[in-house]
Amino acid sequence: MPSKRTIVIASPEGESGKSTIALGVIDLLVRQGLRVGVFRPVSRVAAGQVAVAGRDHVLEMLLEHDGVDLSYDDSVGVTYEDVHADPDAAMSRIVARFHEISALCDAVLVLGTDYTDVSSPTELAFNARIAANLGAPVLLVVSGHGRADEEIRALTQIGLVELRNNHAQPIGVMINRYDGPTPADLAAVTADPGLPVWVVPEETFLHAPTVAQLMEAVDGTLWLGDPELLSREALDVLVGAMSTEHLLDHLSDGAVVITPGDRSDVILSLLSAQAAASFPSLAGIILTGGLTPGGRTGQLIAGLQPHVPIIVTEQDTFPVARTAGQTTGRMSLDATRKIDVARGLFEASVDGADLLARLEVPRPTAVTPLMFEYELIERARGDRRRVVLPEGSDDRILRAASSVLARGIADLTILGDEVAVRARAAELGLDISAAQVLSTHDPEHVERYAAEYTRLRAHKGMTIERAREVVTDVSYFGTLMVHLGDADGMVSGAAHTTAHTIRPSFEIIKTAPGISSVSGVFLMCLEDRVLVYGDCAVIPDPTAEQLADVAIASAATAAQFGVEPRIAMLSYSTGESGSGADVDKVRAATALVKERRPDLSVEGPIQYDAAVDVAVAASKLPGSDVAGRATVFVFPDLNTGNNTYKAVQRSAGAVAVGPVLQGLNKPVNDLSRGALVQDIINTVAITAIQAQGAPE
Repeated sequence: MPSKRTIVIASPEGESGKSTIALGVIDLLVRQGLRVGVFRPVSRVAAGQVAVAGRDHVLEMLLEHDGVDLSYDDSVGVTYEDVHADPDAAMSRIVARFHEISALCDAVLVLGTDYTDVSSPTELAFNARIAANLGAPVLLVVSGHGRADEEIRALTQIGLVELRNNHAQPIGVMINRYDGPTPADLAAVTADPGLPVWVVPEETFLHAPTVAQLMEAVDGTLWLGDPELLSREALDVLVGAMSTEHLLDHLSDGAVVITPGDRSDVILSLLSAQAAASFPSLAGIILTGGLTPGGRTGQLIAGLQPHVPIIVTEQDTFPVARTAGQTTGRMSLDATRKIDVARGLFEASVDGADLLARLEVPRPTAVTPLMFEYELIERARGDRRRVVLPEGSDDRILRAASSVLARGIADLTILGDEVAVRARAAELGLDISAAQVLSTHDPEHVERYAAEYTRLRAHKGMTIERAREVVTDVSYFGTLMVHLGDADGMVSGAAHTTAHTIRPSFEIIKTAPGISSVSGVFLMCLEDRVLVYGDCAVIPDPTAEQLADVAIASAATAAQFGVEPRIAMLSYSTGESGSGADVDKVRAATALVKERRPDLSVEGPIQYDAAVDVAVAASKLPGSDVAGRATVFVFPDLNTGNNTYKAVQRSAGAVAVGPVLQGLNKPVNDLSRGALVQDIINTVAITAIQAQGAPE
């Protein structure tokens, strides 16, 4: 029999938003350290026919989840044609395919049919039969969009009856896309007090098509503009048939304007509006009739080098407008903002612990990289802090900011020219409206920060005039924000060197009490546990005193992120077996740690194998509390630490989160200049968590 960790997500209708719910449930399961599979019992496309018939976009998106490791063909059961031809044979094939997947996974999410088969009234019954044959509970998803509470109640109860009549067991109801406040009487929705009901509000953005989807729908091609901006969502569709003056009154952020290709006046007006900061940012322009401006006008438009995608289609204006108006957006691989918004909605609306309890998912003992990343985000969301991002001109920062805000990880201040930053975010289709955007030349802040910097550096001869120049640098400005409490932490370095990022911290924030050195650790997420490596980022050749600082600070960092600190002071020899300046330095550092923090478990000098391998530890250091069980590794120098973390990262497939700077009074963290968007998101979450534990 299949595990109770299998769940079927089914709906009595199409367009219910099952993909949002499925994504949220996968997140919950992966967070428990489970190997999760996704199975689509009935698909429009048979396994092995994807190249010919096209993919199931929802299934493809779910399979790209970091916690899912199955191929597309493995995850498809049968086609609608198979079901029509022989329902019983199709069911047998579905069950067999499911068991093939189940053998590879700890949990399987079974995604019900999508009602593309002319919305057969027996479709929910077939989904119920699938669930019964798999022995899997059903989460029923009902759309609340455009419905009164009575309609929702009736549809839900009919759906539950259909499930039970076909021997399926519902474990909850998800009212998705609900318009308005949560219904007053949720218990009445199911007429079953033991069955939970969760309500996820409507978010029109999730159903907006991208410009690329509109281009595909009208058989268009890109004439001019940035191809990357085709992934932006089209939030409105307008026909540019009126005079320029009236058309400009109707423009809105994210709108796509449809106009005949020979209306050069309209096109030039739209591009002028796009360039003006006081006008909305368009998502795209569609030129109809297969026409584009020619002659000098065409040269002028091309010479403007517009970023906004300008699409040309052979179709006429009316059919293009009709098609565009009927095109619905979908969750897909490149719809990163949609995925972030969907996750945020699910996390805010659904009691994940209750849902997991109903699936009888035990609490994990191992900690996987994905579990650790999710835990970071959950902890940051639990007590939101404000983080300043000084590099507002970097697209990666803007993309990360959009995700951070959508998921409620932290409040943000982004440094840069507000008009330029918000315009670029809008052009990329990102929502950073909840962020504060602040110029480093803002007079009020410059005066306040210059006065404070002058006070702090008076012993170095700093003058107010010079300070006014210094504080306009993004790193100094951001650091002073943290110092003066205008932000709780700072994340920078995507476009600046480590020295540029952290030098102001040494001058302004300074080290925490009892610590005289700033160092950097990596949180090394291995397959089943998290280790702390330091110093891998800051001090090239630490003294014994600095090594002791690194050890004490690394232990505090480990504890802050849920890792029980057992410190290994690494060297090329273990215990009393070696001698020499390098070993003596580590031995002295170990003694300092024991003297300053007798409550910490520390061993040194110790070799890496004795620190991690129980058998080696039993031979070299029998009776040690740390040997064979170390979680915090203090390297004797930067060369060793940096190379070791990279070697483990590459050879063991570990996820290296960091560097996390430690030892400062308030959190400032440095990014690699090659940082990915997810790296930035993780670092913001880490910084927020550090701020939660920082002194006020």
